[in-house]
Amino acid sequence: MDTTAAKVQALGDLELAVLLCLVAQQHCIISTQNLLLDNLAQELKLIAANIFGLTCALVDCSAATTLDDFKQSVLVDVQDPLDDHAASSTHLSLPSFKHTGSRQTFFRNQSGTSNELDERKIADIIIAKDLNMANSNVQTQALELIRTKRLFSHTAMHGTSKNFLFVALQASESKSRLGFHLNDMFAISHYHSEEDGFPNLEEQHFQEPPPSDDAASISSVVKHPLPEQDALRNFPVISPDEVQTLRAAVKDVRVSAEVASYLHNIVIFMRLNRFVAGGISAYATRHFRAIVYALAPLHDLTYAPPSLVALAARKVYAHRLVLATSNTERSMQWGSDYRAVEQVLKGVTVEDAIESVLSSVEAPL
Repeated sequence: MDTTAAKVQALGDLELAVLLCLVAQQHCIISTQNLLLDNLAQELKLIAANIFGLTCALVDCSAATTLDDFKQSVLVDVQDPLDDHAASSTHLSLPSFKHTGSRQTFFRNQSGTSNELDERKIADIIIAKDLNMANSNVQTQALELIRTKRLFSHTAMHGTSKNFLFVALQASESKSRLGFHLNDMFAISHYHSEEDGFPNLEEQHFQEPPPSDDAASISSVVKHPLPEQDALRNFPVISPDEVQTLRAAVKDVRVSAEVASYLHNIVIFMRLNRFVAGGISAYATRHFRAIVYALAPLHDLTYAPPSLVALAARKVYAHRLVLATSNTERSMQWGSDYRAVEQVLKGVTVEDAIESVLSSVEAPL
């Protein structure tokens, strides 16, 4: 555990966000500037492969994305039929039948070949870029995949692995929002700024020098990687077994009565805050508790201090809160002046509302 704790401390914010979701077995929304969206998608793919050793699928969504496009994009080929994912996934053939009286007869498709079992699997980590831009049918399919952890293709049913993670990647400037129920299924949100950089992507570019004038002659030379380099390439920084160890540690995390009361009070104050009009759902409270427990082993703790509760609140509610307007602010029901309320709410952000709640609730010593 000490070795794992040292590895966790060396991770960047984006990598920690992915690890937190893997440990809590929840899903997340990651946003950044629109110009950085493609780079962030590639960075997440490298994090999945190099940091956690997991398969990854990138789904590029738009208003024209169909259900079939989405389903095909999340499936990847099985590299090792004996791996952990293949054992945990369930693939069922779905043959086609036609009715002939009281009998059912299997028939072949138009090409004359029989339906074959689809042996692909759902990727461990799915990155759905611009999912908020997709139509309602695609968003509903994403919701069902997260909720049921399975996906039906034309010839098979695919199950997710125990390291399944769905990441909704979206531009922070976008005005389009995910559907309410789909948005509520994501436990946390994380903003990746330009200052945070893309260390894995930059390292990959550094390791791949541009071709020189002698590229033709060099390409004829077979290069063998050093044993040490090959070993580093084959083993992730944090293995699935270490993720499983962190999950087991979550079950041993202790939460005192005072801290549990602090968590409960934050939920109550969030619902009553004048800046907040909605978004404090039952799922949000469930995710709030799950993230608090999952944060403890990442900080090498066996208990949850108030600071982790406050940190979890910032992560869990940032994408959920619906801010009040001059028309929906509660005091308007009691005869408050419209212009005064408008002035109070002017410029208030979701982050401001969360900090207002946290400053209003007294943290236990």
